[in-house]
Amino acid sequence: MKGPIAYLTGQYPRATDTFIQREVSALRALGHEVVTASVRATEAAHHVGPEQKAEYAATFQVMNAAKNPLRLIGAHLDALLRNPKGWFAALTLAARTRPPGLKAGLWQLFYFLEAGVLAQHLRAKGVVHLHNHFADSSCSVAMLTSRISGIPFSVTMHGPGIFFEPKHWRIDEKIAQAAFFACISHFCRSQGMLFSDPKHWEKLKIVHCGVSPEMYGQDPDRGYKKRLLFIGRLDEVKGVPLLLKSFGELIKTHPEAELHIVGDGPARALLEGQAKGLGEAVRFLGYRSQQEVAEILKETDMLILPSFAEGVPVVLMEAMAARLPVVTTQVGGIGELVEDSVSGFICPPGDLVTLTARIDTLLSDAALCAKMGAEGQAKVAAEFNSPHEARWLSQIIEGSLKGQLPKTLRPE
Repeated sequence: MKGPIAYLTGQYPRATDTFIQREVSALRALGHEVVTASVRATEAAHHVGPEQKAEYAATFQVMNAAKNPLRLIGAHLDALLRNPKGWFAALTLAARTRPPGLKAGLWQLFYFLEAGVLAQHLRAKGVVHLHNHFADSSCSVAMLTSRISGIPFSVTMHGPGIFFEPKHWRIDEKIAQAAFFACISHFCRSQGMLFSDPKHWEKLKIVHCGVSPEMYGQDPDRGYKKRLLFIGRLDEVKGVPLLLKSFGELIKTHPEAELHIVGDGPARALLEGQAKGLGEAVRFLGYRSQQEVAEILKETDMLILPSFAEGVPVVLMEAMAARLPVVTTQVGGIGELVEDSVSGFICPPGDLVTLTARIDTLLSDAALCAKMGAEGQAKVAAEFNSPHEARWLSQIIEGSLKGQLPKTLRPE
């Protein structure tokens, strides 16, 4: 490629989105120069390891830059003088795609203002392609930045949240404007098809999020500790209250069992209150770095993710790469990663009885855990390998810049 790729998302880096950091790292390993940008600065709590700290220091903070009036005005004057047609087209696009309501319209204006600042930064860096993760507000900024600057953009679409408000976030228009959309699963792609014009469906490719399998492993001599693990943001969508209820029943027959909870979020205090009756059997560990998570997985026997809505959770990939069986729910694209009764168990969402029964099966059968763990590891290595997926994304980007996207949904 003749210039750098820029990566944008609402907040980068975040402890909850390490898969984006892995993707950036894998693209750099392929020889690409990757310039990172974040609409909003992440809080210090997300800088949980040296990798996040280094990425944060090197990332352009769009909103912080836009708060400087001289820089904001200068960026838009520069854009207007360089490409008045593009600037007015972006302003028109912002007006045309604004959600209803005064407040939403005001936010759309902010996205346009931020886009002018980002456009100037990308031009200064010689960027030839802009890639954005998540199709909500940061994607609005990316779309307007592309129109102002003339730099093509693409999007990795995850879900599930974006599918709850597709009209608000104008998924149809973003797919129409983008060079391509990288969908994380067939389910995700189908939702993009549902909300877009069929003439743009060829832009919808499938690029899995992934892990670096070599980071994960198990000590075969460590013994079976009946240790359960949850990893994720502590909010309602993850179903942790259900897990705590289930665990409360399970320790009656498995008193030696433990549940470790990695993550943080708005529901943490309530969950800690719910867990008080379970004593030392439940531990809240907060956010952890990628390396710390890998070490925790080595000392774990199974991962439980009883979510009510998901895309394709990277935490499941990490656990499977570490040879752990998983117990999760039939939502989003999870069935494209986990094969029920082979690499783990998939339960109906919200079904406490089935969740408890499936965890009990694993707690009672160490050999089954090992067998499922081996199956899961093979699946991740073959289809959710971050370096392999980055190579596929690189091929799509390079093809789009040449005006010829690959014809297949997945690499041949």
